[in-house]
Amino acid sequence: MRTATISTYTTRAAAAPDAGLHTDDIVSMPDRARAWARIARDYARPQPIRSALQLMNTVIPLAGLWTAMMLIVDHAWWATLLLSVPAAALTVRLFIIQHDCGHRSFFRSKRLNDILGTLIGVVTLTPHNYWRWSHNMHHTTCGNLQQRGIGDITLLTVAEYTALPWRRRLAYRIYRNPVVLLLIGPVYLFVIKYRLPLELIRRDPKMLLGVMGTNLGIAGAFVGLGLIFGFLDLLLVQAPIVLLSCAAGVWLFYVQHQFERTHWRDESSWDFHEASVLASSFYDLPQPLRWFSGNIGMHHIHHLSCRIPNYRLRACMAEIPALKSINRIRLRDSLGCLRKALWDEEAQRLVSFKTLRRGRSAA
Repeated sequence: MRTATISTYTTRAAAAPDAGLHTDDIVSMPDRARAWARIARDYARPQPIRSALQLMNTVIPLAGLWTAMMLIVDHAWWATLLLSVPAAALTVRLFIIQHDCGHRSFFRSKRLNDILGTLIGVVTLTPHNYWRWSHNMHHTTCGNLQQRGIGDITLLTVAEYTALPWRRRLAYRIYRNPVVLLLIGPVYLFVIKYRLPLELIRRDPKMLLGVMGTNLGIAGAFVGLGLIFGFLDLLLVQAPIVLLSCAAGVWLFYVQHQFERTHWRDESSWDFHEASVLASSFYDLPQPLRWFSGNIGMHHIHHLSCRIPNYRLRACMAEIPALKSINRIRLRDSLGCLRKALWDEEAQRLVSFKTLRRGRSAA
């Protein structure tokens, strides 16, 4: 019955993706998105057994890989480096579980979500309460041009960029460089900034207690494991895992919102449900990448209803077939997203610095 309510435009959108987005002869996109959100809410209930199984099939292999790496690091570091790839992928999957805990969608108990999220934060180097606050701010402001800056990647409009002095334009170009975004930036974010997020001092000093608790947990784990296995071996094993998992996590977040036909609006015309669908991508990953990333590529569904556990996102998409063709990005196409760095308000799309230069030359 619910599917029949929107069958007319879901069929059209599946057949011709743009038709569902740019015509309003049936119903406006905000209304469609609200209808989809009502369907999505039926999936916003965790299933405790599936949650427990997902936790086990993530933690146990990760612990086994990590132990194997520690045992062979002195004899074959090259093998340790090879094993760091699946270990980092499992760390990303563990972060997705923490992400669900941050939305309190992994277990029914709010307290259990917060306890598990805090414990996982010691492994992922992410203070749970602080990250939960900033990430939920991202959800409530996604696509709103006047509410950028909390829990997202810095993005300037063409007008803002061209109005900057050359030093600040250079700084922005350096910031948007792939090496900075995917190598230097993730290490700074997870290893340095999350140890003391200074903006909390003026926003909510009480939240610093959680940050310091995570820091103590990380320090305790590092000292304890270092005394058992040796600090040098610990660094040789853990450093590649941290580097790869942090880069992968930032990359996933980048592709979920920084693509050419994303959606940004002034606050006066911004709509939460519309932005949830249009400002988030469907990163259509093949297996096993979909498994390691916890289906987070179905990001438009996640933004429609953030209380859906990651393992129910695919079932939700099956009931809303129109979403399979909206903002779909395949793995081979996703690298092109790295070139997009500025929001062109006139063209309503992300453009590259090269496109801006060409436009200026033509003018």
